[in-house]
Parts: sequence; structure tokens; C-alpha cells
Amino acid sequence: MKRGKKYVEAAKAIDRANLYDVAEAVALVKKTAVAKFDETIEAHIRTGCDGRHADQQIRGAVVLPHGTGKKVRILVFAKDAKAEEAKAAGADYVGGDELIPKIQNENWFEFDVVVATPDMMGVVGRLGRVLGPKGLMPNPKAGTVTMDVTKAIQDIKAGKIEYRLDKTNIIHVPVGKASFTEEQLTDNFQTLIDAINKARPAAVKGQFLKSVVLTSTMGPSVKINPMKLA
Repeated sequence: MKRGKKYVEAAKAIDRANLYDVAEAVALVKKTAVAKFDETIEAHIRTGCDGRHADQQIRGAVVLPHGTGKKVRILVFAKDAKAEEAKAAGADYVGGDELIPKIQNENWFEFDVVVATPDMMGVVGRLGRVLGPKGLMPNPKAGTVTMDVTKAIQDIKAGKIEYRLDKTNIIHVPVGKASFTEEQLTDNFQTLIDAINKARPAAVKGQFLKSVVLTSTMGPSVKINPMKLA
């Protein structure tokens, strides 16, 4: 894959063979985020889990202290009083059955997170094939299936992110923007790592965090020493 001049220049600042501590990695990722837009800083964490086993799954959510820097659009499936509560709490879209054809047939995806009250999961379940592959299906573990829609919306707007294993047992999550200070990015990253360490399944033996990488949208990746994060 051919890389642009900016990427090649930025990559020279990073020693590929080195495992950096968090502060150094954050500083390097910020320094090498040289695109003309405010790049997202992401963490990619490879775990010792085998997601094929139910007792080695990881899924949860955590509120990043400084948010993600991204405006999140929230769709809430609720009815009656709960629908009114969701609107008052700042949900971008609120509805029920009438949204099914809009999403299924019109390919409407003007939202980033879906929240649902438990009584609406029968409706939302019909969208499983569409929402599931996009990682948008509400889930009690992530706090997106709840009667307390106000708290769910407030947490998401405050910077709540969901983390889960992908098919290769890697967790991919944003931890902020290149415009954040090093302290803000470090705080967010450490909060995420603490949450993932707490979510370690008892069935996983040996080293839990196999590799941890920080990268910006267009920049090179920086490896962090996972042994210092346990």
C-alpha cells in the first residue's frame, strides 16, 4: 500500500520495534496526526480471549472523562411517557414500529447509537439483521436497553463508548481527537484500559492484554507496552 508524503514523514518519528509507555505514545500520536481535519485517536487492543467461547466474551461500556470529541446522534425506541422522556433528555430521534420500514427499506442510518426500553425489544429485534452487523443493536450490558432513558442519553452525550471483541478478539475504540491535550487523551485511555482489565473473563489464563496500539485516523500506529497496563 502506497503511503502519502505526510504519512511517510510522520512515521519516521516512530520506532516500530519499540514498545512505548502511555505518555510517550500519546505524545507521538498527537505529533503525527498531521491531516487537515481533527483526526480521531483510536485504541486497538488485542486480548488473550477466544471469543468463540461464551465465557471469554468481553462487552461493556465506559464513560470517558473528556468525551470522544464527536457529536453522537441517538435513536431511542420508546413509547408513551418514555418517548416523551427521551425527547426531553435530548434524543435526536424517538419512535417505535413506524421506524422499522424506514431503516429496513430506506436504509436510514442517521444515528450512531440505539437505545431501547425493554418493552420495545420485540420491535427492535426485527431489525437484528440490519443493526447487528453495524454494532448498533441495543444491549443491557452496554446500558442501552433500559427504562432509565434519561441516564442512558446523558451518559452517551457525556462520552460513553461501548467496547466489545471483534471476530479477531480485538477491541477497537475511539479515545478522543487529535485536538485534545495529552492529559485528556491519557485520562481517556487509562479509563478505557481500567474498564477492560476489570472486564477480564475468569476463563482467560496467561497474559490478558497481548498488544495495545494507538493510532490517529490518517497517521501511523504507535505500540504501547501491554505489560505496563496490567
